[in-house]
Amino acid sequence: MRLRFLLRLLVLISIMLPLALLAGCEETPTGRSQLALVPETLMTQMGGDAFDQLRQRQPVSRDTAVNRRVQCVAQAVVTAAEARYPAADLPEAWEVVVFEDSSPNAFALPGGRIGVHAGLLQVAETPAQLAAVIGHEVGHVLADHGNERLTQELGIKAVLLLVGLFGEEQLGGQQMMQALGLGAQLGITLPFSRAHEEEADLMGLAIMARAGFDPQQSVALWRNMAAAGDGQPPEFLSTHPAHGSRIEALQEAMEEAEATYRATTPADCAG
Repeated sequence: MRLRFLLRLLVLISIMLPLALLAGCEETPTGRSQLALVPETLMTQMGGDAFDQLRQRQPVSRDTAVNRRVQCVAQAVVTAAEARYPAADLPEAWEVVVFEDSSPNAFALPGGRIGVHAGLLQVAETPAQLAAVIGHEVGHVLADHGNERLTQELGIKAVLLLVGLFGEEQLGGQQMMQALGLGAQLGITLPFSRAHEEEADLMGLAIMARAGFDPQQSVALWRNMAAAGDGQPPEFLSTHPAHGSRIEALQEAMEEAEATYRATTPADCAG
């Protein structure tokens, strides 16, 4: 059933794509042009499915203190995101889960799901550093990056399908997971994905400052990440900007973020 629907969606996108390009693109909350054609109901469903799959595979943390801290930071970030980007189409409610995974990672999915790996708390040493990560991930959802990536992925596959170079059996769940930001790929989507990461960094910086977290801690976070990341691949082979490039871009936007932070009541998630 899902495969049949995706095939229909491929054909639809192959028809809509030229029309959408002629009509012009939408804009992300930062003003970047964007083409996102997948229905939001489908994005929400896929986000929920992906989250459920992860929850089946990964044990969930039962540490009360860890969960309290993550929930506090996530709630502050989500509230600030709604205030900072009121025109964005945000989920009505968010589910936040801490997974027992030693890797320093977090993610947010369409439909309002946030996952935080317990290992992230070894690198994000303060609530503000955790807010930088969660703000970044929520930024992906606000800017509809998953939809944009999936539109591009399906647009490419639609053309290949129509000319007989791409088979139905190749439409698997892995492509969907990648489009939602849970995987990385090289080739035509590489610069596109990096643009998403850079945009989410700046949105996350603005969100964490609005939430009352010191934006300077975002720089400290990525320095911690650089120290923890053994052998980060060269920037041109990664969908994520190199840590040095990331820090430089954050510092360029720091003045405005600090002004926002000074005008905001400091967050209190240390307990």
